[in-house]
Parts: sequence; structure tokens; C-alpha cells
Amino acid sequence: QVQLVESGGGLVQAGDSLRLSCAASGRTFSSSAMGWFRQAPGKDREFVAFINWSGSRSYYVDSVKGRFTISRDNAKNTVYLQMNSLKPEDTAVYYCAARGALFSSTYYLRENDYDSWGQGTQVTVSS
Repeated sequence: QVQLVESGGGLVQAGDSLRLSCAASGRTFSSSAMGWFRQAPGKDREFVAFINWSGSRSYYVDSVKGRFTISRDNAKNTVYLQMNSLKPEDTAVYYCAARGALFSSTYYLRENDYDSWGQGTQVTVSS
């Protein structure tokens, strides 16, 4: 398994940007699929973004398409979520997740697809 630590959350105003980082430990990061999920108060955790092991494929939930960008740096064992034009409805705890996918390019979009999770970072967007 991969151990994950998120950072970069905070309190911002609507329209601002934030970049979340997720640092991974373990030798399997470069072959792992990575995802970002979020959980707003009183709601279930939802999928936000996916990136495959090489960074050649990504996928987003409709509500963030065109505003968020997922990327990764395998040399630094880090995955990022660049969030632009933030809205109050983006307020949530954001989690990164890893799946030891062994260089697969399958799209993993469900919580159950992932076997390692970070502790989460709070993002609050004020109106």
C-alpha cells in the first residue's frame, strides 16, 4: 500500500484558486492510479478527479470540469489538484486516494476502486 498525506487546503473566497498536493510514500506510486475525492458536511464522499499512472489519462466529475486540473510528478511521488474559480459549493474535505494498478489505464472512479487514502485537507470557499 501507499501512504498518502494531503496539504494545501485553506479558506479562500469565491473565484480564488488553490493547489492541493498529495505526497506519497512507497515504491508503488509511479505505477498507481490516483484519485481525488471530497466530502462536504452532511454529504457522502464523492469522486472529483482521476489520473492514471503516467498522467496521460484523466477524468473529472462534471461539476469541476474546466476549473480543476489533476496532475502528477512521479519523480516527486506527488499528485496535485489545481482548483481555479472556486465556488462555495466546492467547500469540503478533500482526500487523495491510490490504487496499486500496476500501470493500468483503466479509469477508476469509485471509492471502492482505491485501497489507500490520505487523512484529508479542508477547503472552505466563502461567498
